[in-house]
Amino acid sequence: MSDVISDASLRLAGNSSSQKKTSHFYSNLIALLFALITALMLLGGCAGSEGTKDDTDIWSEAKLYSEATDKLNDADFAKCGKYFEKLEARFPFGPYSQQAQINAAYCYWKAQEQAQALVAIDRFIKLHQGSPSLDYAYYLKGLITFNDDLGWLGKFTGQDLSERDPKAAKEAFESFKIVVERFPDSKYEPDALDRMRYIVNSLAEADVIVARFYYQRGAYLAAANRAQLVIRDYDRAPAVEEALYILTKSYEKMGMVQLSNDTARVFKLNFPDSQMMTTGQRVQKERKWWQFWNK
Repeated sequence: MSDVISDASLRLAGNSSSQKKTSHFYSNLIALLFALITALMLLGGCAGSEGTKDDTDIWSEAKLYSEATDKLNDADFAKCGKYFEKLEARFPFGPYSQQAQINAAYCYWKAQEQAQALVAIDRFIKLHQGSPSLDYAYYLKGLITFNDDLGWLGKFTGQDLSERDPKAAKEAFESFKIVVERFPDSKYEPDALDRMRYIVNSLAEADVIVARFYYQRGAYLAAANRAQLVIRDYDRAPAVEEALYILTKSYEKMGMVQLSNDTARVFKLNFPDSQMMTTGQRVQKERKWWQFWNK
């Protein structure tokens, strides 16, 4: 019996060794096949990339900068943005790297690629806080988010900044504010200040439009609240004239005679030549930002 058991044990041991060898063989075969497939894929990728090879791959840093600058001068903003971006990525420590980042942001902005422009300028600001071009970087960021170009539809409808989402205007204001406060001697400071004034007036105008909407629909309490917001936050904006008018009329409609009379007196004190209490219309519409240059 012991011999039988011993023979069986030997047979089992032989089968186990054979199974291990077979398993090892198949493992090697699978690894070899995987390596071959990977190599074929890489060769195929190389062949595909060779067919659509980027000509700029062999350009030197100086040539890439020169070509990008030529595209900028030719107003080919989409291409110059890509060239400057490639330059900065390929030669991050080169002499043209910083300028390439700013130029890429400018080109993308002019090409109306706002998201890419913001990525480029934010990267520059984060990496180069000691740069002599930092004032321009913040100014350019303000321009990118300011985005006063409404295209043909905006010009056709007469839409201005006050009739759009104020979020971008507030972000632009913060960038221009940095230029004015941190770089008072910058050549971009006067224009940044003019744009800040325009943004403030436009934000006030936007709130007046809402107050007017509420008033016209009989929501006098909501109209009064929004008008008070304009008076409190934008006390020197042209829109305050209409805000005081809406506040006066809203109090009157709600039967708050004393408050209405007090607000009317404030209106006359601040706008003695205004005919709005009589006509219900403002004579002078808000100026565009560039009109602030005409002092």
